[in-house]
Amino acid sequence: MSDTAASQHQPPEPMPSQPAAPMNRTSARISIIVTAVLLSALTAVVFDTVRAGDNQSNPGRLLAGYALAWALFAAAVCAVRKAPERAATGLVLAGAAAMALAALAAPPRTSNDMYRYAWDGRVQAAGISPYAHPPAAPELAKLRDQWLFPTKGSCQGWGLTRTESGLCVRINRPTVPTIYPPVAEGWFFAVHVLSPPDSRHKPLQAGGAVLAFGTTAALLTVGRRRGDPRRAPARTALWGWCPAVPFEAVNNAHIDTLGVLLTVLALGTATAGARRGALLGAAIAVKLLPVLALPGALSGQRSPARVLRLVLAVLAVVVLAYLPYVIASGAGVLGYLPGYLQEEGYEPGDVHRFALLRLLLPDSAAEVTVIVLLALTALHVWWRGDPARPWRGALLLTGTALLLVSPNYPWYSLIVVGLVALDGRWEWLTVTVAGTVLYLGGRLLPDFPLQAWAYGTAAVCVALGACLRAAPARHLLDRRRVRCRPRI
Repeated sequence: MSDTAASQHQPPEPMPSQPAAPMNRTSARISIIVTAVLLSALTAVVFDTVRAGDNQSNPGRLLAGYALAWALFAAAVCAVRKAPERAATGLVLAGAAAMALAALAAPPRTSNDMYRYAWDGRVQAAGISPYAHPPAAPELAKLRDQWLFPTKGSCQGWGLTRTESGLCVRINRPTVPTIYPPVAEGWFFAVHVLSPPDSRHKPLQAGGAVLAFGTTAALLTVGRRRGDPRRAPARTALWGWCPAVPFEAVNNAHIDTLGVLLTVLALGTATAGARRGALLGAAIAVKLLPVLALPGALSGQRSPARVLRLVLAVLAVVVLAYLPYVIASGAGVLGYLPGYLQEEGYEPGDVHRFALLRLLLPDSAAEVTVIVLLALTALHVWWRGDPARPWRGALLLTGTALLLVSPNYPWYSLIVVGLVALDGRWEWLTVTVAGTVLYLGGRLLPDFPLQAWAYGTAAVCVALGACLRAAPARHLLDRRRVRCRPRI
């Protein structure tokens, strides 16, 4: 029988399953639609929450809005993972922009730090160092206006303070000089110069929106550059859609956002050298917290020359940034920073530093223990960290520091949100949730040990996340070892 004849009697080969591609396309469409619906709901919740009142008059309403926003955020991040890369990228950018715009719908609701920013910018525009005089000083009386120094009314309301001399002011700590480092002061000055007259809080909020969206774009770029474009949108959404960003970076316009952007650029777009050091030095000169990213920036670097080059670049940028203000103000350039570091915003009562360690150790031993633990973590990050992923070590040290110190201010952890978006370890976002719950819920539960419970829950979530990630890694390592065994 010929081959032709034989082939005619053979059963036909099974055709490949046809519905697979349509099913994939259908799943992708569903993912896009679900994500868009969730983002629309999240944007509406952000808009409604910032207009619902402040943290003194209506903390319960704010806390409920924040909780709903976090739930929608988690659902949206899960949904976008199944969307095609191009569509997911568009959703990330559109969602980040929409939430930033929604957060502009009202003045600050939970922090009055922005009023100090506006004042520092105004003082610098008048040719005066912001470190020279406190806002209540008579030398600055000519710069006061009805917005920051209202003279009408009873001086009662959110964000208003009356000094011992009887001056009504919207700026917190009006009797002490500013605490902010020079790059932050440069941002305040730039926003003031570029702002229309009598525009009040809007320019700083708009500047916060620009910084937040710029960080989103930078994270997307870093994700694509490291050869993982498929995961880049979902990881970037951990920043772009995180409720802490519209609430703290935009509505409250916290300057921490500029530090986050510079840290992302330092770790994600520069190698371990002078350029990374310069960017990280600029971040430190915005807010001191990015100094915790320094061991991560040095991850795996054993060469003394490379370490020295990066560290010298950090120091050079910080010194050069301070130099003009030192010339103008001398030793007063530190302003109220030493005093602020002592109090660190902790209020009398149930909110203390080192809440978790205080459960286990005497108060006198807690501070020393924190210093030792952070020093050991920093050494581990530097010596054993992955130089290809410097943000991983930075996240470990920064997140650990916030867990141990247990701050009352949720915007401190904006840098953690940025590092999570670089690394994908979402469990560290619980540190931000803990700070938010403590800040808003403390007024609702004054006699409840909320600080220990909030940060204790975050610590458990981080530990569980580490265990869940370690289990598949060990399984994969065991399989590789089995494959590599010589056959007998």
